[in-house]
Amino acid sequence: MTTTSQKPYVPGLFRQIAIAVAWVSVVSMIGQQLTDLGPWYQALRQPEWKPPDWAFGVIWTTVFILIVTAGVLAWRRASSDGQRRWILGLFAINSLLHMLWSGLFFTAKRPDWAMVELVFLWLSIAAIMILFWKISRPAFLLMVPYIGWVTIAGFLNYANVVLNGPFDRPAATSTAALVFF
Repeated sequence: MTTTSQKPYVPGLFRQIAIAVAWVSVVSMIGQQLTDLGPWYQALRQPEWKPPDWAFGVIWTTVFILIVTAGVLAWRRASSDGQRRWILGLFAINSLLHMLWSGLFFTAKRPDWAMVELVFLWLSIAAIMILFWKISRPAFLLMVPYIGWVTIAGFLNYANVVLNGPFDRPAATSTAALVFF
């Protein structure tokens, strides 16, 4: 008697990927809308080690692809609906914090506030990674570039505060833009 080894059909993979890509795309688009690289940003003194502006798009695109992959992998390996609810909840918090950082730094023109908020963003990534460690080690590893990049962004944010502060007056248009969140 011979048996053939076939991969089992896994229902819903395309749907899960589509939902994850849509979610990350919305977060990215809102973040882009809140990112103004106009005169205020161009006038900021930057540390010598700052990557060129074009690199940020490449880096974030790569990080978002890895986040989608990690999220779908963890979702599929989750052993209970409870774990899946945690995945959704932690990603929802992380997404809000991700967008809030852009709003604080670029729209409100408050790198100092963004620096404080970045601590919570970083902790939200760490929380996702702790959960993924329990569910899927590959998903955990796929999140390492995200926390690494946000750590680098944190040092860059701090350098902007040191080189350009104090930021004691928010921009006139910032209040209306931040009410959205």
